[in-house]
Amino acid sequence: MVKKKNVLTIFGTRPEAIKMAPLVLALRKDPRINCRVAVTAQHREMLDQVLELFGIVPDYDLDIMRAGQTLHDITSRALLGLRDVLWKDKPDIVLVHGDTTTTFVGALAAYYQQIEVGHVEAGLRSGDKYSPYPEEMNRRLTGMLGDLHFSPTMSSRENLLREGREEEKIFVTGNTVIDALLKAVQADYIFQEEALNRLDFDRKRIIVVTTHRRENLGEAMRQMYLAMKDIVREFPDVQLVFPVHKNPAVRKVASEVLGDSERVSLVEPLDYEPFANLMSKSYLILTDSGGLQEEAPALGKPVLVLRENTERPEAVEAGTVKLVGTKREDVYRATHELLRDESKYLAMAQAVNPYGDGHASERIVQALYHHWGWREDKPLPFIP
Repeated sequence: MVKKKNVLTIFGTRPEAIKMAPLVLALRKDPRINCRVAVTAQHREMLDQVLELFGIVPDYDLDIMRAGQTLHDITSRALLGLRDVLWKDKPDIVLVHGDTTTTFVGALAAYYQQIEVGHVEAGLRSGDKYSPYPEEMNRRLTGMLGDLHFSPTMSSRENLLREGREEEKIFVTGNTVIDALLKAVQADYIFQEEALNRLDFDRKRIIVVTTHRRENLGEAMRQMYLAMKDIVREFPDVQLVFPVHKNPAVRKVASEVLGDSERVSLVEPLDYEPFANLMSKSYLILTDSGGLQEEAPALGKPVLVLRENTERPEAVEAGTVKLVGTKREDVYRATHELLRDESKYLAMAQAVNPYGDGHASERIVQALYHHWGWREDKPLPFIP
């Protein structure tokens, strides 16, 4: 009988939890794998919402979040906490996800104890180490420390090959976020928030907005919000729904610019399940998020990206998202075009999503089987 393998998954934020949850469930279902979960709780409340949704109880919870925490604080507390977890757990491999400080520190802590690292969502690159910040360098550094690389797309695989990663250690799996999204969206979903239930999704074109990037704080956000205000004034059938990030710097500008605007709903941040269902009922997404560039196209929703660059070029190439920057006139022009020109809207809405088919977690489990010698051939790569 083959000895079971011990896998420790490490994550700390809501986006990581969303993308790791289907993988954790797939690993825990496998009789040949012992899967345990360590969370740093780099984000606390938002992380807990996702854990509860997917029924995941962490085996280790570092609870490192503090008011006013800096990157130095997160890094040092997570590194010391994970040192002790790894001493105790002794996993065969550590799995980390994406680009957070927890991701990089989890890989570093494992490396210090000579434990293998598998990087989920590996190989995304913007080419600018300060944008997105600090995510771009977190990804690159984790890529250097990783032993197995689970790339969502062929493009991210090519990035890793250019950086000298071994081809045999790279697996193109699709993105686990699509696995999570397809589980969360329901045709007859009813929101707990009455303000959302009152939205007229049939007669209004609902634009969902999210902004939170550090590099956009301040005047860039003000310019974006002014453009949104212009759009709502011009189009009577448009309703803006903006779950406002808890960062006080975001809230201040959002309130100042959009707080008194008709047909603009500034709401509290939503749990993952209601937000996924809000996206599915919406007309258009305006965001500076990375993850939404993957999720919204799976629901047939065009995405205007409020950034100057993206580490997800596949969506731009596929035509499901468009980079528009942060200037008032650019945001206005791009949004106006999709609201006025149905052919351009449909070209984006009907483009093929390049990020996944709902089976990424299964491919990652099979890649681990291949790595451990439990299957001879590599799993077939995800191809849109």
